[in-house]
Amino acid sequence: MLNEEVRKIMTIDPIVANPENTIQQVINVMTENKLQQMPVVKDGELCGLITSYDLWRSKQSHASDEAISKVMNTNVLTIRPKDKVGTAAELFIDKRFKTLPVVNLDNKLKGVVTAFDVIKHVFKKEYPNPILYKYELAK
Repeated sequence: MLNEEVRKIMTIDPIVANPENTIQQVINVMTENKLQQMPVVKDGELCGLITSYDLWRSKQSHASDEAISKVMNTNVLTIRPKDKVGTAAELFIDKRFKTLPVVNLDNKLKGVVTAFDVIKHVFKKEYPNPILYKYELAK
C-alpha cells in the first residue's frame, strides 16, 4: 500500500493561487474552502506555497491588499506523480509538512498530496468496510 504511486491518491486540479492575488483574496478562498495550504502557480508552474500560518503572520506586517508573492514560501519541497506513497509519508514524518505539491519534471503542478490522503489510503486498505468511518464525496 505504501509502495503505490502518489498519483493514485493525490488530488488532481487543486485550488491554487496566483502570486499576484492579494493576501485578502487568498484568505477568503482558503476560508471558504477550509484549506490550510494552497499551491501558488503561474502559467501552470509551481512558484510557491501559501499556508494559513503565512497569512496569519502576514497580518502583522503586510496590508491585506498586498500580493501573496511577498509572504508565500518559495522554497517548496515537491514530489513527483510516480514517487511512492511511502516517500510522501516519510517526508510528512521527517519534515512535518501537511501538503506536498505534485509536479512533473518541468515543475508543472499536477496535484497535491496531503498527510490526510496518506492516512486515508492506508486506513481504507486495512479497513475496507469501516464501522465508524464513512467516506463521503465533497459536495
